[in-house]
Amino acid sequence: MNETILETGDNVMISPDLTGFSNWIDGIVIEVEKNTFNGIVISAETKDRNVFFGRRDLFQTFKNGEVCLQ
Repeated sequence: MNETILETGDNVMISPDLTGFSNWIDGIVIEVEKNTFNGIVISAETKDRNVFFGRRDLFQTFKNGEVCLQ
């Protein structure tokens, strides 16, 4: 699978599986970590300053103004 590499400052959508909300929510990547046990772990902050972190597959990137929801 060819996934987009995320960097600090990228806009992302955060999965309801991670947030517990009913919809995907907007966030900004604040950290990207290569974790030995979990692979790539992303930390993202929302507009209301909540921080969520989890595996790369729980975050989706924007492409051409649309959200990529594989």
